[in-house]
Amino acid sequence: MSASVSMPLGGVQVGSYDSYEQAQAAVDYLSDQKFPVENVTIIGTDLRMVEKVTGRLTTGRAIAAGAAAGAWWGLFVGLLLGIFSTNGTVWIASVLTGLAIGLVFGAVFGWIGYRATGGRRDFTSTSTITASRYDVLCNPAHAEEARALLARFSLRG
Repeated sequence: MSASVSMPLGGVQVGSYDSYEQAQAAVDYLSDQKFPVENVTIIGTDLRMVEKVTGRLTTGRAIAAGAAAGAWWGLFVGLLLGIFSTNGTVWIASVLTGLAIGLVFGAVFGWIGYRATGGRRDFTSTSTITASRYDVLCNPAHAEEARALLARFSLRG
């Protein structure tokens, strides 16, 4: 079915919720009631990116983060190479060597990456995309049934 000017992508609105969890619970309720949920779409509207600053980025923190990431990769490579070892001493040596080399290379690349920014982004952060509203849309052929079920759902809680 192709979208038309009169019907938005996903169908007609049968519910609107403040959080994704509420919209998900509504669709889960429809599914529990044996409603054909393949006719339902959840659409988030008024999207915004929220970036939470978690701390200051210094040379030391950049080197430490690079060293930690490098150590994990080095450990992984050391474990892979350790598979081919003939005895326990060689296995331990390959794991520790991979760990050390990864740590050093990670620290160096962490420092180079930090210096390359030239101080333009001296902080760490996490980003999320959120919507201000989540609409549950349904194929018009099933919309009335979905509305009736969701009316019962809203009376429950």
